[in-house]
Amino acid sequence: MSSQLPEPSADEREHSDRLSTRLREEIAAHGPMPFSQFMERCLYMPGLGYYSAGKTKFGEAGDFITAPELGELFAGCVVSAVHPVLDMLGEDADFLELGGGSGAFAEAALKAFAAAGSLPRHYFILEPSADLRERQRERLEAALPADVFTRVLWLNRPPEQEWRGVLFANEVIDALPTTRFAMKTGEVYEEYVALDGEGRLMRVDRPADALVSGAVRHVERDMELEFVDGYRSEILPQLPYWIQAIAGTLSAGLMLFIDYGYVRRELYLPERNDGTLRAYYRHRAHADPLYLPGLNDLTASVDFTALAEAGNSAGFSVAGYLPQAQFLIGSGLQQVFEAAYTAAPDEAARYRLAQEVKKLTMPDQMGERFQAMLFARNMDVVPLPAELLEADQGDRL
Repeated sequence: MSSQLPEPSADEREHSDRLSTRLREEIAAHGPMPFSQFMERCLYMPGLGYYSAGKTKFGEAGDFITAPELGELFAGCVVSAVHPVLDMLGEDADFLELGGGSGAFAEAALKAFAAAGSLPRHYFILEPSADLRERQRERLEAALPADVFTRVLWLNRPPEQEWRGVLFANEVIDALPTTRFAMKTGEVYEEYVALDGEGRLMRVDRPADALVSGAVRHVERDMELEFVDGYRSEILPQLPYWIQAIAGTLSAGLMLFIDYGYVRRELYLPERNDGTLRAYYRHRAHADPLYLPGLNDLTASVDFTALAEAGNSAGFSVAGYLPQAQFLIGSGLQQVFEAAYTAAPDEAARYRLAQEVKKLTMPDQMGERFQAMLFARNMDVVPLPAELLEADQGDRL
């Protein structure tokens, strides 16, 4: 593995070794841990997890590039789609972003909201990482007018009081700690992380508990099939509870999730028999989540059928489901691009805008791999763009 990936620096290796030691100590004391728990530790352990430590994650200097890192077109389209919802809900409408990343989306979105005359009362950022929160704060304070920046508030947990507005999450669900399951002699097993005879991390399978087994059997019933022996993939049995936790107090408004994934029947294809789990290290994907814990982003593709079910169970209705390219086009990408192109200072900037559009919309880039799902609650009319609604593919769910 190390021969295929860039070598970590001495500090990075020391950081990973510290997390590895903590993981091994926990496993030695309590026994093998479910892979979902291992993934949670690797991503979010305070001070040591991938998202909790100081290493650059986003952009060219990090391990992956998200749509907001490409430029301001993505955020401009999201704002174009959702600001009529905020306008309809009135002056007390708020906007909540889950996981603010580098702050690039918040910066571009707040500028777009201001330009549209539709600033939310508050722009909440639910960000559990203290390191990322500080980076976001510094970026936004430097980039935004004082009267706009004062609307930004950071949260440690979802709002506990009822609120109205828009909840937005880009590439969040793929980073939820996922359960890995496997089929053996017709029974459901769950993947765990254990220690081998020399104290090294290894993966083993154990009989699944009722929650995991029930989630897998639900997928089988819904697809009217049985997973064959040896089939291995990912599932999020906690997804309905997570949606309820993050959006249960949203009394009226819209939720928008954008992520990479598939409808259920495409995610669990027979040939995709080792799932979609991937580790990302310095813009290179690999398949060993045990390699250099704490230095890799660990992700798995989203089951958008499961997301729709979870939203429904939390009291929301699906207002739209479509590929990212169609979502952006239906949300006014042409107009957003033309405005940015006209304001561009030089030919190099105009070229970057054209490249940004390609990356956001081309099928072999983000256009088809990423999907958008919108949910509505307690809204008699959902004022989404007609072009977006016409491109809805909800019948594929």
